Amino acid sequence: MVSRRSFFQGAGALTAAVSAAAVSRVAMAALPEPVMQSKPDTMPPLVPNSGRPYNPVVTLNGWTLPWRMNQGVKEFHLVAEPVVRELAPGMNAHLWGYNGQSPGPTIEVVEGDRVRIFVTNKLPEHTSIHWHGQRLPNGMDGVAGLNQPSIKPGKTFVYEFVARRPGTFMYHPHADEMTQMAMGMMGLWITHPKAKHPLIDEVDRDFCFLLNAFDIDPGAATPKIMTMLDFNLWCWNSRMFPGIDTLNVRKGDKVRIRIGNLTMTNHPIHLHGHEFMVTGTDGGPTSKTSRWPEVTTDIAVGQMRQVDFLADEEGDWAFHCHKSHHTMNAMGHDVPTMIGVDHRQIAKQITKLVPDYMVMGERGMADMGEMEMPLPDNTVPMMTGKGPFGGVEMGGMFSILKVRKDQKQGDYSDPGWYKHPKGEVAFEWTGALPEPARFAAEGGQSMPRQQAPAKPTEVTVRKPTGHSGH
Repeated sequence: MVSRRSFFQGAGALTAAVSAAAVSRVAMAALPEPVMQSKPDTMPPLVPNSGRPYNPVVTLNGWTLPWRMNQGVKEFHLVAEPVVRELAPGMNAHLWGYNGQSPGPTIEVVEGDRVRIFVTNKLPEHTSIHWHGQRLPNGMDGVAGLNQPSIKPGKTFVYEFVARRPGTFMYHPHADEMTQMAMGMMGLWITHPKAKHPLIDEVDRDFCFLLNAFDIDPGAATPKIMTMLDFNLWCWNSRMFPGIDTLNVRKGDKVRIRIGNLTMTNHPIHLHGHEFMVTGTDGGPTSKTSRWPEVTTDIAVGQMRQVDFLADEEGDWAFHCHKSHHTMNAMGHDVPTMIGVDHRQIAKQITKLVPDYMVMGERGMADMGEMEMPLPDNTVPMMTGKGPFGGVEMGGMFSILKVRKDQKQGDYSDPGWYKHPKGEVAFEWTGALPEPARFAAEGGQSMPRQQAPAKPTEVTVRKPTGHSGH
């Protein structure tokens, strides 16, 4: 693409050739130049200037990989390598990814395109790439040992196939998958329809991102790859709130959001203020007779959901996973529940010996969002974020849909906080409270027990001891 270098340099990216140790100069001359990205920002949509036209997506806290046309074939170059990813301001992680980032860049093609992807391995071990959800020749499916030899360190392999059907797909390794996916190796693939499709509506804004998770102790930087369930950092595109960018749209826009799940558990994704339709899965567009209004859709492991809605309500609308622990940042799982326990006297005594001592959870966990005690290096508070009315007290998989009537077409910039019309904000009531209404029919049991129990029943509460299953 003629403009790809200027586009990405202008966005803060840099281009670089693979080292001579990895690929010879003769071989390098035949490869498309690998484009690298070092910033975790949401990049503008990459409008195609070669190949078939399409309406590009916007990858939340990500970017689209440029390509070159070579005798009618769309060629890309992915570089698997160690990367440093900013998960949120103040916390970086040492991950593995593609082209300088984790997740890797989004690949956008058009139905019917012949695609050629060069994959150079700069990891310390072998790898491969599986094109999750694609219809393709068996030898291009990317399962090392089954469909192909693994890609050894320093080697470059090429995958080539035709993008046969439109939809949202993913790519990830199928070699030492537990390690490599736990380290952040994944990316999105979008195949746009080649013509107007009866099941795919045209939209004004098209967002996409992956759900992923890491287990990184506060103060550390490298994920624990052996973790099965007890992850402590829940991310969208390897970002956690308050590091996840907002989704900024114009009132009246038809909006599409594509979400892929490569974590180890399901995620009920919930949007405030609007209803949406699930219009697509990994299998392609859904039939119109199968769609109904939702405000939450559950996305299972290895699945993708595409939702469409009309952004017709102005405001700043929360958009998040509805598993409450997934909207929190790193914290130990074994902190006991201390709600209702008055620690004031003992805390005074302990503070004389330990000045930074703080009781956690005495009145609920909201205090954690306002903690001023020192945190370990390279971590973020468990609950954080400041809104126009105070602390948002969220973390993890949380962002905001910002709908504005004066947002320009194609403008993805943050418009700031919503200015509420007079009388449209909940407020404190300071007047006298009215007596509650009572009905004559209230009170008593509708069907009393024949025999009363010999003695009152004492309920014994057994607190959960684990943190698994979410």
